[in-house]
Amino acid sequence: MKLTILGCFSAFPKKNSFTSSQLLEINGKSFLIDCGEGAQIQLRKFGIKLNSIENIFISHLHGDHFFGLPGLISTLRLIGRTKPLHIYGPLGIKKAITLLLKLGDSWTNYDLCFHELSSKESILLIENEKFKIETIPLNHRIYTNGFLFTEIINEQKLIAENVIQYEIDKTQYRGIKLGNDGVSLNGDLIKNSLLTEPKKPHKRYAYCSDTCFFPEIIPIIRNSTVLYHESTFLDSHYELAKKTKHSTAKEAAQIAKQANVEMLILGHFSCRYNNIEEFKSEAKLVFNNVELSKDGKIFNF
Repeated sequence: MKLTILGCFSAFPKKNSFTSSQLLEINGKSFLIDCGEGAQIQLRKFGIKLNSIENIFISHLHGDHFFGLPGLISTLRLIGRTKPLHIYGPLGIKKAITLLLKLGDSWTNYDLCFHELSSKESILLIENEKFKIETIPLNHRIYTNGFLFTEIINEQKLIAENVIQYEIDKTQYRGIKLGNDGVSLNGDLIKNSLLTEPKKPHKRYAYCSDTCFFPEIIPIIRNSTVLYHESTFLDSHYELAKKTKHSTAKEAAQIAKQANVEMLILGHFSCRYNNIEEFKSEAKLVFNNVELSKDGKIFNF
């Protein structure tokens, strides 16, 4: 998995920072997660091909999470896109986008496939042999989902010296990686466990955008490889976070600790703060492995 942060601030763009948007790459597929204002500018800036995106996931219909979507859709038309674009988002997103297209008399020359969400329970959106994507119901002022991306690891890694020692022909390598036993040149059956390393667990990325402190998500995101959790405020503004149904850095860290994730990425910072390092310091008092979002920052995991 490769995660590129396109924007990480809340409410409105800053001079050198944009609002919520990320690009996640899994097994050669690119997924755009939220599309705040200027997302397409960031995609171009960081050398990401717009046409590589086949699926877009919008957490909720606040402007700092989807106001960049109409512009991106329009640009894809201008550059001659022909393949479908799938958009997953709250009920109402189709009406919002198609109204703008209608008013501007600028219908796309490719299919826009809207998948509108309204369930308050976690549901499966996409599943194949390489990945699956599920919703994470959140608790914000309007209907909001996070998204859980799971990279499915089917192949095991060969132990080269053992394969050579047991005289396994190369024609068997693919099957052994998929879990089959091997057969030596003299016909002996060699157990798969002797020829491959233990299968690695699936990698999981949990994206939790705007939400108040909501422990109900813990069973869904438990043991994730990486958790991105909004941290709009520091604990000094706890009452404001509670009023606006946002989270503090401390609360995000509590979720990460209780869910036993490997790493926490903080983001969606309020523009009232001049030093976002304070978010990391606050969270590390609760959970040790903390990173901060930053426009253009790349995480490989």
